[in-house]
Amino acid sequence: MKRPIDAVRHEDGHHRCPWPGTDPLYVAYHDEEWGVPEYDDRALFEKLILDGFQAGLSWITILRKRDNFRRAFSDFDPGKIARYTPAKVERLMQDAGIVRNRAKIEGAVLSARAYLTIMDKGPGFSNLLWDHLDGTPRQNSFRTTKQVPASTELSVAVSKDLAARGFKFVGPTIVYAFMQAVGMVNDHLVTCHRHAECAALGKKRKRKA
Repeated sequence: MKRPIDAVRHEDGHHRCPWPGTDPLYVAYHDEEWGVPEYDDRALFEKLILDGFQAGLSWITILRKRDNFRRAFSDFDPGKIARYTPAKVERLMQDAGIVRNRAKIEGAVLSARAYLTIMDKGPGFSNLLWDHLDGTPRQNSFRTTKQVPASTELSVAVSKDLAARGFKFVGPTIVYAFMQAVGMVNDHLVTCHRHAECAALGKKRKRKA
């Protein structure tokens, strides 16, 4: 059983969630990106695809390869990814800079096509996601890592919605990790210095037309 861990004090005096450790790349991600509400359609798409590639791996593995993923996947332009051919998939399978998993690569192509349908016929990707929360990030108040769930009823609902629309690698656990990362839920521990900062950013969002 995992030992519950509270926020950890770093040399700079800040208390942080324990998961980034002292890795500079991970700490920067924790401080600058994780839990910040994201409303941009393309940015949300990129993060969802990367979380799908994370399945079975650690996020730091994906984070270290993120620039390679952006290069390999046309800077996560859904219009370009949706047109990837079997030959392109084979080239990606030879790219050591990314996670070479055929199902995940082919899943990214199918997810890009689903994204384009949502953007073309409605409701828009950001709207689709944030409407599950009425546009307002959920503020949690966890004190230890043991309290943080792997999935919730909300992530199950979002997962079912995405899967029904043709997205791949969007199980409830992947979706919950995605929701944490893009600030749909604020799961910084309350003793982490970023909890209050992300909460201040989490105002109700006006729905895009």
